Amino acid sequence: MLTQRSRYALRAMLFLAEQPAATAPVPMNRIAQEANVPRKFLELILADLREAGFLNSTRGKSGGYRLARPTHLISLGEIIRVIEGPLALVPCVSRTAYRPCGDCKSEADCAIRHAMMRVRDETARILDGTSLADATAEELAVA
Repeated sequence: MLTQRSRYALRAMLFLAEQPAATAPVPMNRIAQEANVPRKFLELILADLREAGFLNSTRGKSGGYRLARPTHLISLGEIIRVIEGPLALVPCVSRTAYRPCGDCKSEADCAIRHAMMRVRDETARILDGTSLADATAEELAVA
């Protein structure tokens, strides 16, 4: 299940993706208001996304945030991994944080592992294949 923190991060990034690329940085207060994210949480989330290279920030009176890359080069999967960590539901199928399950007799014969591997693969395929540009275009198409 997607945590509230990930939903906040996605809403903030989608809001920034809708801003024209050549405009001034968007102040944190405006992002918080427009994306409906509490400012305290947003501050920490934006710091993580900046450190991961998704955002540029500018300090000062006319400061704020803007995307560091074009919207078609940032996937929803990348954003979620920065905030949540691996997409896998169990550690034994994670590509980035593999850990054997302590109570599993045999990974090769584990039906749960095989099912969760398919879930991980499909989840990654969809999320990694959906960019901010795709998501904002879909949002516009629905409206």
